[in-house]
Amino acid sequence: MEATIECVQGNIASQDDLDAVVNAANARLMPGSGVAGAIHSAAGPALAEECRPLAPIRTGEAVLTGGHNLPNRYVIHCLGPVYGVDEPSDKLLANCYRNALALADQKGLGSVGFPAISTGVFGYPAEAAARVAVGTVKQALPGLESVKRVRFVLFSEADLAIYQSLCG
Repeated sequence: MEATIECVQGNIASQDDLDAVVNAANARLMPGSGVAGAIHSAAGPALAEECRPLAPIRTGEAVLTGGHNLPNRYVIHCLGPVYGVDEPSDKLLANCYRNALALADQKGLGSVGFPAISTGVFGYPAEAAARVAVGTVKQALPGLESVKRVRFVLFSEADLAIYQSLCG
């Protein structure tokens, strides 16, 4: 089966047909704003409890937890770079996607949903982040055993248009 990349506008915490969703986490893996807030809110307090002993994580690193009250079996937490602070930001951002996919593959998962990591409060420009994200996923997918579907779940219509232009 050939791997596919999808782009949708929606809520990362409402992707009920995916094995795992990726959280654009903070180093402490605690609830925050944006994606981290949405995922923790939907998953419930048990997610923060499971995350506590796994923290802190480093920029580009990925860790796996259960999905708790989310419709997904797992959450993969990645710490993206703060744009203009964590350098080289493009390599650190690529590591988020690469490490998340490797973790999903090791766990035997078939599908993963990604938000636009680092583009919220971390300030990464949307188009530059999308180029890194899509390029890294396209490069990594052929080498994966189990992951056959990657979905980019974008909050805004503008972000969706950027990702669709790169995924085409």
